[in-house]
Amino acid sequence: MEQAETTPFTSHCTLKSDLGMFEGFNFKEQSAIDCLLTAQQIIDWDHDEDGEAEFWPAGNHAGVALLFSHATAVTGSELLALDALLQELGDESDTAFLKIAHALAQSGKDISTVGSGEIEDLSIHIYEGTSFIDLRKEAAWDLFELYYPDDYRTVEKSQCDGVIFDVDRFLDSPCWCVEEFDMGNYKAIAVSPQ
Repeated sequence: MEQAETTPFTSHCTLKSDLGMFEGFNFKEQSAIDCLLTAQQIIDWDHDEDGEAEFWPAGNHAGVALLFSHATAVTGSELLALDALLQELGDESDTAFLKIAHALAQSGKDISTVGSGEIEDLSIHIYEGTSFIDLRKEAAWDLFELYYPDDYRTVEKSQCDGVIFDVDRFLDSPCWCVEEFDMGNYKAIAVSPQ
């Protein structure tokens, strides 16, 4: 029986995306790493030679900080998965990170198991601004007009004070998945139908 030839695992991979800077803690030295590291340095970190360490976003890349805001640490494999996903999407904008965050929140998956097709298949509507109250109002009216055009026209043309469109009741209904994101210098809401 002929044995299949296997190729050895290559640990050195080069990132194509700018994923910002990271802070870290080195357990071998029992101290914080005294400089900021790039995502590439985290991927290249040798835990045997340099010491066991954990890393987290330094906050200078709003999209990366958003995606890993609930994680206690970020691994090199997660950064490689994120880089691959961004390359598949062909987009590294803040909007792409918002879509990824929304898809992860909605699906319950982690970054290494979600594919670009899943993100592209979702009908995600992104609204960006400075106030969640204003964004919710804009999103609700926009989606009401888009998904319920006849009802929207009825409300718009109504001369009656009794016809009220409740923004919060509309967005908080079970037919929408709504995520609010603080991106540092601005706020965003991602909405998709359930």
